[in-house]
Amino acid sequence: MSTPSVPAGVDLSAPHSARVWNYWLGGKDNYPVDRELGDQILRIHPKIAVDARAGRAFLVRTITHLAREEGVRQFLDVGTGLPTHQNTHEIAQAAAPDSRVVYVDNDPMVLAHARALLTGTAAGATEFVDHDLRDADQVLARAGELLDLDRPVGLSVIGTLGHIPTLKEAVDIVGAYLAGLPSGSFLVVADAVLPKEGSAADALDEWNKEAALAYRGHTLAEFASYFEGLELLEPGIGPSPLWRPEPVDVGNTPDTDMYGAVARKL
Repeated sequence: MSTPSVPAGVDLSAPHSARVWNYWLGGKDNYPVDRELGDQILRIHPKIAVDARAGRAFLVRTITHLAREEGVRQFLDVGTGLPTHQNTHEIAQAAAPDSRVVYVDNDPMVLAHARALLTGTAAGATEFVDHDLRDADQVLARAGELLDLDRPVGLSVIGTLGHIPTLKEAVDIVGAYLAGLPSGSFLVVADAVLPKEGSAADALDEWNKEAALAYRGHTLAEFASYFEGLELLEPGIGPSPLWRPEPVDVGNTPDTDMYGAVARKL
C-alpha cells in the first residue's frame, strides 16, 4: 500500500483514530503506525471492520432519510474524520442538492484532506470548521456563518463520543449542541456498545495502550442517555444495521457492536 505525504502538524509517533478508521474502511489516508495497530485490533477482534462499515452505512441511511423524508437542508457533522466515499455532503446533496453541510474537526490531517475534498454542489454549500468539537458554543457560532440556526439542523456524531473521556462530558457536549439548535432539529449518533468481557473488551484494552486518543465503550443505557428528552424515530435504539435497512439488507444483518439512533428535538 502506498503511503500518503505527511501534512504539516501530523504526528506519526502514535496511531490516530481517524487514520486507523480510514484503514478499516479501505481508505488510503493512513500510515504504517496506523495499519500496525489496525491489524493488531483485527487479529483480536475481527468484527471491528464490520463496525466501521456499519457506522458508515448508518450515516448514509440516516442522512438520506433526513434530507429526503424530513425536509432537512442543513447538516452539522461533528467529529468528521478523514473523508472517504459517501461523505455527509455527498449523501445530503444527492437527496437534496440545495443542502448545506458544515464539518467539524481539528485534526491537521483531516483538515488538509477536507479542504481538498469537501466541496459542495452549485445549489448547496459545504464548509469546514477547524475547532475543538468540545467547544460547542464556538463551533455553533462559526457554523452559523453558513447555516441558519433558526431553522432545523441535522446534527450527526458518528463514532466520536467514545473518545470523550467521561460519559457525563460526552452527554453535556451533545446537550450543548442541541441547546443551540431549534425545535425540529435531529440528533444522529452511532457509537460502540461493548460487552465487558471477550474479544471486544480485549481489543479496547489494546487500543487504549497504543493509540494517541483513548476510547470508551458504552453500555446500552449509557448510549441511550444521549437521547434523553428527545423524540426517537422508529425503530429507536439498536444495532445500527437495524435502523431502517435497505430492502436488500433485510435478513442479512451484520453482527456489529456499532449502535445507532435518530431523534428529533421537540
